[in-house]
Amino acid sequence: MLAATFMALLDVFIVNVAAPTIGSELHASGAELQLVVAGYTITYSVLLITGARLGDRYGHGRVHLVGMALFTAASLACGLAQGATELIAFRLVQGIGSAVMIPQVLSLIQRNFVGEARVKALGAYSAVLAVGAVAGQILGGVLVSADLFGTGWRPVFLVNVPVGVVLLILGRRVLPRDHGGGRRRGLDLPGLVLLGAAVSLFTVPLVLGQEEDWPLWSWLSLAAAAVLFTVFCAYESRLARRGGDPLIAPRVLRHPGMGLAVLRIMAVMAVNGGFLFVLTLHVQGGLGYSALRAGLTFAPTAVVFGLVGLTWRRWPAAWQRALTPAGFLLTALSVAGVGLALEGGGDGGVGVYAAYAGVGVGLALAFSPTLTRALATVRPEDAADASGLLATVTQLGQLTGVAAFGTLFLDRLESLGAFEAYTSAEALSACMFALAGTAAVGAVSGLVLRRR
Repeated sequence: MLAATFMALLDVFIVNVAAPTIGSELHASGAELQLVVAGYTITYSVLLITGARLGDRYGHGRVHLVGMALFTAASLACGLAQGATELIAFRLVQGIGSAVMIPQVLSLIQRNFVGEARVKALGAYSAVLAVGAVAGQILGGVLVSADLFGTGWRPVFLVNVPVGVVLLILGRRVLPRDHGGGRRRGLDLPGLVLLGAAVSLFTVPLVLGQEEDWPLWSWLSLAAAAVLFTVFCAYESRLARRGGDPLIAPRVLRHPGMGLAVLRIMAVMAVNGGFLFVLTLHVQGGLGYSALRAGLTFAPTAVVFGLVGLTWRRWPAAWQRALTPAGFLLTALSVAGVGLALEGGGDGGVGVYAAYAGVGVGLALAFSPTLTRALATVRPEDAADASGLLATVTQLGQLTGVAAFGTLFLDRLESLGAFEAYTSAEALSACMFALAGTAAVGAVSGLVLRRR
């Protein structure tokens, strides 16, 4: 299950390093590249809760395998795509496969482990999330630079095919043969449509607005997204009061600490997604790094992210309550440090790698304890809703980061003129300080909500 999680998460990030090569070979625009990266996350985030609900109805092991099969087939189609439009479409299908496959992981952990065993299992899950996020960047660089058989960027998708086939074979042997249990809850299709429409109306103008010079429709779309999200919240509350099965159960949001966890996870993943996307564009487009060097640039972030994700529970008890706010503050300082180190178009020297490591530590402290604490005390009957909610927030944060900060980078770059080391560094600095501000807000907002 964790191997499947790693593969699906890898696919969120592995495309970042391949994006410049994809743009060159498929003649894709900046907006199309953002959609290649974010398209996967759009369907993934919107359908995650429905995927969790399907596992409740038809069995988590069985549904996991169905999602794995769809994900593997879509990966093959992405690797064979002949144009940017095809690739975006297949990425959307890939996201559907992940949305069906991945929610079953947390649900099975919640249902099959208790006490300290559950905490350890959640710690392993958090470590996989931590390592997979940046390992995707490194592996993407290796595969693109290797240019296996002259295939360029295509192996970043095709690598999923043999792994997916092996996991399907193993999964049939080792996963629980459950057939679903308890009350068969509705899938809340109206809620799904409302949420999907709100996310789409929010994402599309962020991605396309900069390239289209922010026409009127982009602003109307953002306003409509806000209206639809409000309607979605009202509909979900009314459905719950009537005894129905809302997509996001209000009682889960009212669980102690869940609201704070949602806010923090949204913030940390927005910073994570925006940081990786814009830094990749800068080091490859502005500094001229190869895909391999660009991927290896993130090695310090990956190593410390994984180490912190695995070990934070063993740190002194007196530190535990302060870990997440400290993580946000360290992230803010480190991201700002990256912007300062790369200012002026230089490579930042040795000091920039210390800043990269600081980002990894900060993101891990902001994310891993938050996720583990939010899920460790959730009742088993709420496991699917809680895991689906937090997984959805994780992906929506990632999507928001790529769309918002990617747009800020491209917009700033266009206003400065040619895509050169100096102009790219100026655009990067603007993004890094905006990311630092977001991280700082994550820390302060958490303290305010806790007091309230």
